[in-house]
Amino acid sequence: MIVDMLNNCILVVDDEQRMRKLIKDFLAAKGYSILEAEDGEKGLEVFEENKNKISLILLDVMMPKLDGWSVLRQIRQESKVPIIMLTARGEEQDELFGFELGVDEYISKPFSPKILVARVEAILKRTNQDEKEIKDYGGIEIDKEGRTVKVDGKPIELSLREYELLTYLVENENIALSRDKILNNVWNYDYYGDSRTIDSHIKKIRHKLGKKGKYIQTMRGVGYKFEVK
Repeated sequence: MIVDMLNNCILVVDDEQRMRKLIKDFLAAKGYSILEAEDGEKGLEVFEENKNKISLILLDVMMPKLDGWSVLRQIRQESKVPIIMLTARGEEQDELFGFELGVDEYISKPFSPKILVARVEAILKRTNQDEKEIKDYGGIEIDKEGRTVKVDGKPIELSLREYELLTYLVENENIALSRDKILNNVWNYDYYGDSRTIDSHIKKIRHKLGKKGKYIQTMRGVGYKFEVK
């Protein structure tokens, strides 16, 4: 897994010095730069001073002065930086609470440092891809981070489902997709409605794309295919 580590600075907030050293040693060996804080208050202070360069935060839950939940809440008021919570408690209710507050991932103590590094790399790879993911498909420009679509440089208004359907089609460019496959991937398996709902959505998308609507081709007896011609 290749990640541009030169631009990735990680903040480790944990009151156990031994734990911070363990994490720092393994991440530094992979080329990451590390900032440390020994409690929640210090964690916020270090974050505020370095927020423009911090790519990810490893945040312990149980800490003196300010616990991890409080730190998380304050950071989420101004930043979407990925946060992995380090917790000794693996209770489902705690994890659900954390996800509601904006946690990206949980790692329960004790953990394998190699697993921790793998999780960090996976999140940073995904984040770095999302930040750069503005793709052009024959004049249809899709910004996945902003969830916006432009046609020949002009923004168009799509509903969430229309956006998801168009994105699924373009990401499978030149592949004939059955209606069932589209339903399963865009509407998910819990949808039990009529597959004709796809046809009505396609019709709306084609209209909004104008001349570019011809890129969405009807495959008779199959479904649809996105192909730039």
